Order: sequence, then C-alpha cells, then structure tokens
Amino acid sequence: MSLKRKTQFVCQQCSYLSTKWYGKCPDCGSWNSLVQETLNFIPDRHERQSGVHKQEPKALNSILGDDLPRLLLPLSEFNRLLGNGLTRGSVVLLAGDPGVGKSTLLLQLLGAITSEKKTPLLYVTGEESTSQIKLRAQRLNITNEAIHVLAQTNLAEILTHLENMNPQIAVIDSVQTLYWPELSAIPGSISQVREVADRLVRLAKQRNISLFFIGHVTKEGSIAGPMALEHLVDTVLYFEGDRGQPYRILRAIKNRFGPTDEIAVFDMREEGLKEINNPSELFLRDRPTDTPGTVVYPAIEGSRPLLVEIQGLATRSSFGVPMRTAVGFDRTRLTVLLAVLEKRAGLNFISQDVYVNIVGGLQIQEPSADLAIISCVLSSLLGRVFPNRAVAFGEVGLAGEVRAVGKSELRLKEALKLGFTTAIVPPNLEPEFGKLHCIRVSSVNDLIDIL
Repeated sequence: MSLKRKTQFVCQQCSYLSTKWYGKCPDCGSWNSLVQETLNFIPDRHERQSGVHKQEPKALNSILGDDLPRLLLPLSEFNRLLGNGLTRGSVVLLAGDPGVGKSTLLLQLLGAITSEKKTPLLYVTGEESTSQIKLRAQRLNITNEAIHVLAQTNLAEILTHLENMNPQIAVIDSVQTLYWPELSAIPGSISQVREVADRLVRLAKQRNISLFFIGHVTKEGSIAGPMALEHLVDTVLYFEGDRGQPYRILRAIKNRFGPTDEIAVFDMREEGLKEINNPSELFLRDRPTDTPGTVVYPAIEGSRPLLVEIQGLATRSSFGVPMRTAVGFDRTRLTVLLAVLEKRAGLNFISQDVYVNIVGGLQIQEPSADLAIISCVLSSLLGRVFPNRAVAFGEVGLAGEVRAVGKSELRLKEALKLGFTTAIVPPNLEPEFGKLHCIRVSSVNDLIDIL
C-alpha cells in the first residue's frame, strides 16, 4: 500500500487551515496559535466510497415528506425535546460541563429502552473502564440486558464492532478521546476529532444507527474541539446546571428533525436524574412573598411556557460610577431600560447600583421580559412589594411605551394554571382571561402608579 502524507497548519482557536505557518492567524487574529500536523493516509476498508452509491435527482413532489422512522423514548421530556422521538440514523451531540450528568443521562436512557427484537445497545467509553460503567449502572438500578459496554479509543476497532453488532443506539463517551490510527495527530486534536466524527457520522447514516456523541465544554462555554462538530451532527443539546443546585436543564440549540430552543428540566438525585414535568413549580418553590424586588415572569422556552422568578435590587452606590450587573439577562438591555426610566419617568439611578438575577440559572433573551425587569427594579427602589399572585410581561420601547409580545395566551394560561390571579400586560390584551384579571399598562408611568 502507498502511504500518503500531508502537512498542514491548524489554528487551535478557530480551526483555520493553512498550508503554511503564520505567526498571527489570518482568520481570528490570535498569535502563535497555528500548530503543524502531519496526516498519514493509508487505504483501508473504511475509506469513503464516494462513487459507489449513485443517486439520481428526484422531483420534489415525488419525495415522501414523512419517511423518517422515529423511536419513541421512555423519557418523555427527552422525547419532546428531540421532536416527538429519536430519528433513526440521526446523530446527536450532548455537551456540558464536566460532572453535570451527561453520562448518567444517556446511561439512564439506554437502561429504560426496551426492544422486542432484543436489538443491542452499545455504550463506548474512552474515559472510564467497564467496571466503572457497571458501578454507575448498579447505582442507577439499570438491568437492561441489551446494553453492551466497550472500553476502546481506537476508532478502527469501534467501527468494526459497530458494523458487526449494528446496534439500535450507540453512545460515544466522549468523542474527544477517540483517535484514528492512521493520523499522526494526538487524540483530541482538531484533525483527529474532525476525522473521528466524520467517519462515525457516515457509518451511522449508512447503517441507520442512532448515535450520541458526548462532548466536553471549555471554560469559555464552547464545545471542546473544532466547531465543525456542530455542523456534522443533526442535533446539538446543551446540558446545563450548577453543582450547588439539584436541577439540570437540557437545551436544544440545533435540531434538524424537531424544534429548537426547547428545554427539558431534570432533578439530580442519588438514584439518578428524574424528569420534572412542571418546571414552573420547581423554579417558584422557594420564592419570597413579602420582599420588594421579586417579580414572576411567564417566559417562553421553545413551545413551552415557563414561570420564572426575576429578582432586582437597587441600592445606594458607594463608588463614583454606579454598577449595572445582570445574571441571566443582557446587561446592555438592563442599562437601556434604566435610561428609559430616568428619561421618561424622571427617576434617578445615577446614585444607585442595580442588580438583576434570573433565579434558577436560566438565560432570558426575550424582549417580553422588559416589563418584569422594570417592575422588580422599581419594586426594590420604591420599597413596595409586588403583588404576590401577579405576573408581568411586555416589551418596553425607548419612548417608555409598553408593546405587545407573542404567545400571550400561552403565558396567561400557565399563570392561571399555577394559581395566579393578576397579570400586568400590554394595553392590547383583554381585561379578563378566564379567572385571571389583566391590568393593562401603556407606559412605564402607568406601572409606577400601580406600584
């Protein structure tokens, strides 16, 4: 066999490829980030056969629209997040911080799957031994006989086992630990991760195997390895959670077979992860009822309404420049809203430090949260308790006006279901929504009068 070698330079920051070395990356501008890699290619039976399966163009009207078989998962929250089931032959990337529970979640998923034909399920681990996986399975009370565990990092061996077993679902934990033996680059490098992911994705599509990748997240919050991983897979899920909190949030960032921006909430317990079917009750469980500066906001995550608590604190500044701090909310947007209150309502925030916190670690990106943000800040500034059984939502413009937002009916239904009696809303909504009394405000001055 003839050995083919190729030398290239790869930027460790942005995955920029070049045939020559630069001191400064032409793409991202980082210094001394280009690393030389020598690729050795040897023809083997796993090489790509680009010309074997030829297909002719088809008329669009002749293509069946719903010809993708799906596997209904036993975890209803996971099932809804993927779009009513796991598509056969799809590739899912699950990313998250170390220790957040990625391996536990997927092992629980495999343990809950039942197959009438006893189709095998394969769990490939490159970081742990088979004994460690067995101990975790015992702790989670998993006794599914269809699960097979393989401790291997050589991709050639893994591909052989995948071809021989042809499992229904395969989990790769994690993709950064695998290596293709014909490449001289070390495992986890850009070339290795790209080659490993590409070969696994091709085999999954050919054999109709549902594949899960587990990926690590760097301290900057991005998936370790090249960003090309996100383009190779069909679905990208982020598993988020604070180690000091028991609940975890699974968020869909990309999904070719279902909706995006959906979330699923889990509770981390000693016996594993438990689904939370009503996360609104979880996030409002410890909410204070007689303290100024706390407001309930009906958010929309994907297609699901979710009641969250927003806390605001306005206190006298001890420095020349007042602080503006927001956790879970855009700080620039907070600064704009405070400027609107100063200009349109005549309030003085020059001498006030303002802090805003979205309870539960959620990230709120909707402009519909403007009215709730202003409400909690005003409640703290004026020392007035916001009504306990009331919610607030609406977009605030630079003229101080309150504008309508989308999916208002879903927000009000969720508030009504959890026992709230009042909603502070934009002026175009009806004054009553079932047993929910809607107080319409047209400007920030109307909100101040209510408080």
